[in-house]
Amino acid sequence: MGAIALVAAGIVFGLGALGAGIGNGLIVGRALEGISRQPELRGTLQTTMFIGVGLVEAMPVVALVLAFLFMAKA
Repeated sequence: MGAIALVAAGIVFGLGALGAGIGNGLIVGRALEGISRQPELRGTLQTTMFIGVGLVEAMPVVALVLAFLFMAKA
């Protein structure tokens, strides 16, 4: 049972990090598209981008907590 919990912890953290990486890439890419189309909205788009990236970065933190909980069960 201990090995299964460790594998589960690795999978949870890995998928959380993967999802955050994809999400950050999409957010920054779309913000850059918006800035290139309407440069006068740079400040607004950049602020919204940073808020979005901050929210997406919460996902790996939650995944890390879940991974520690799985490891505690091992």
